[in-house]
Amino acid sequence: MYKKIIVFSILIGLSISCEEKTKQLAHSAIENSANGLIHETSPYLLQHAYNPVNWKPWNAKTLALAKKDNKLMVISVGYSACHWCHVMEEESFENDSVAKLMNANFINIKVDREERPDVDQVYMNAVQLMTGSGGWPLNCITLPDGRPVFGGTYFEKEQWEKILKDISQLYKTNPEKVIAFAEKLTEGVKTSDLITLNQQNIPFKTESLQQYVQSWKKNLDYTLGGNLNAPKFPLPNNLNFLMRYSYQNDDIELKDYVSTTLTKMANGGLYDQVGGGFSRYAVDQKWHIPHFEKMLYDNAQLVSVYSQAYLITKNENYKKVVLETLNFVERELLQTEGAFYSSIDADSLNDENQLEEGVFYSWNEEELKSILKEEFSMFSSYYNINLTGKWENNQYILFKTITDEAFAKSNNISVLELDAKVSKWKQSLNKVRNKRPRPRTDDKVLTSWNALMLKGYVDAYRVFRDINYLNKAVKNAEFIKNKLLTKEGSLFHNYKNGKATINGFSEDYAHVISAYIDLYQITLDEKWLNLAKDLMDYSINHFLDKNNSMFYFTADSETDLITRKVEVYDNVISSSNSILADNLFKLGHYYSNKNYLELAKQMLNNMIVNIDKAPSSYSNWLSLYLNYSNPYYELAISGANAKEKLKEVNIYYLPNILIAGATQESKLPIMENRFIEADTYIYVCVDGSCKLPVTNTKEAIDQLLK
Repeated sequence: MYKKIIVFSILIGLSISCEEKTKQLAHSAIENSANGLIHETSPYLLQHAYNPVNWKPWNAKTLALAKKDNKLMVISVGYSACHWCHVMEEESFENDSVAKLMNANFINIKVDREERPDVDQVYMNAVQLMTGSGGWPLNCITLPDGRPVFGGTYFEKEQWEKILKDISQLYKTNPEKVIAFAEKLTEGVKTSDLITLNQQNIPFKTESLQQYVQSWKKNLDYTLGGNLNAPKFPLPNNLNFLMRYSYQNDDIELKDYVSTTLTKMANGGLYDQVGGGFSRYAVDQKWHIPHFEKMLYDNAQLVSVYSQAYLITKNENYKKVVLETLNFVERELLQTEGAFYSSIDADSLNDENQLEEGVFYSWNEEELKSILKEEFSMFSSYYNINLTGKWENNQYILFKTITDEAFAKSNNISVLELDAKVSKWKQSLNKVRNKRPRPRTDDKVLTSWNALMLKGYVDAYRVFRDINYLNKAVKNAEFIKNKLLTKEGSLFHNYKNGKATINGFSEDYAHVISAYIDLYQITLDEKWLNLAKDLMDYSINHFLDKNNSMFYFTADSETDLITRKVEVYDNVISSSNSILADNLFKLGHYYSNKNYLELAKQMLNNMIVNIDKAPSSYSNWLSLYLNYSNPYYELAISGANAKEKLKEVNIYYLPNILIAGATQESKLPIMENRFIEADTYIYVCVDGSCKLPVTNTKEAIDQLLK
């Protein structure tokens, strides 16, 4: 442990008071004891750089070595905030006897699944085919050419040793059997996400969409929110679709469901009641006990969802969630160049100097009494410092179970007085918590996740008009443009220490295009829209499979994987294909581009068979479906006061409009010939048919809502 602490100190640049030459010798000795991960930038990979396992990074050199030595490969995938990844490292990968076994018989590759989602996709798919489930850590044993032969998630040390011995022995004595199995499994991986071109002209009807939603409703928890059973994930794209559908179709049951889910999540331990921000999921049905890691992508998307929900409900608690979550993001995930770090670990050091899950976020009763003194009684009632809020080892996770209005009334105080008390409590607890050892931050920058956070700031600015949010959005957009976009028009996927090293995936293009479209819609700066179009054209040229009109996850230049995967499921993050289809739909309207529009419709058409089977797995596709089944409007504002009119429009929840605007003559096809010097006009159009332009925002809104 002592050696690892010294190594970590050197890695992060902490000063060590000794002579310069001694420092150089010490550094040289440490470097010599490291494995092949020592020069990587991923914090997760660097955490394993001093394991006795001779880890190597995923690259062409490593893959060539496996073929040259005819050795099986262990491909172990995880990420920095993964609790069980750290457990398996401590039990197996730091064990000398396990390492000896791995080093003698395998080429061992460590992969950060956030840096290389393409690698993770392939081998996760293989493990799911073998076991019926997946997760992290993901451990897959493959042939020297990368074809999988065995896989699973977390293994105890004795299990892992037996697996290593059995498979290496089988490969030595009966390689034909191993190869035959790998061939069948690889074929399964290649065909498991096969999407065929649907040449039928399927009408997108409201009745069909209603049937999808009715089927979906069976899996919803109307009492506690989210899906039935535990664990419970926020699934922001599901909430976004259900919120939009319930609003456009006046579905009261779904409106109540969305409201219940948002409220229960915000009141539970899933939400950090002291410091703001959401954990990745809750292990129980009540959203009480979180798995404490905090991911940028969750918080980015939930900022968007809660902002939109505020427009509909004007619920002040939703506004508070947005403000506190963005405060958390700026405090703990924002780096100096305007980009955002990836995640915060679930584990931190306890009083015994051991890593423990959730220790940073939990409280014992005596500690709370000492901090809050005479306020403890009301605090304990508000946050359930009782059997309801108890976790384990006499620790509590703060957990609200009634509304502020009801609590204030029962305590004979106003909501404003309660709000002031809660704010004071949080300040007091933060002072104490900030003295605790902090969980580790994964400080790599990922393009796709940054684009999601950019969208979060755009939505927050649109709704709450805080200029700080707009400034953060623009700065991040400029960062992506200046640091992650090449002169050739391609994107990088990652950024760390001034370097971008991994070529972008379709998810990066999809999210950046979407974010730039959204940024255009609040700034009316056509630079962002034109950049979005350029990235869309690059995606079509390098990711599109022209045989089925779907986009591969990897570009045509990538050759190291056993297959190119196609991402279509809308999980915690919407699939790259569903976002790209939505981008094509919007850009087709902006640029009057029929090819874009036809491609978007074909992609949705391809997905109908899948949607029929499991609607809840395709929520973002269903949002696109809504654009076809229900009225979808273009709203163009042209004139000197366009930005002022835009602010008036943005006070409404209008999920079925495309906003365009200009304060002067524009060459953008959707804005051509609409500028009149004397006044600012608002044009409302649907399916190429436009209503009479108006100068009054309320009149335009009435045209949309009729």
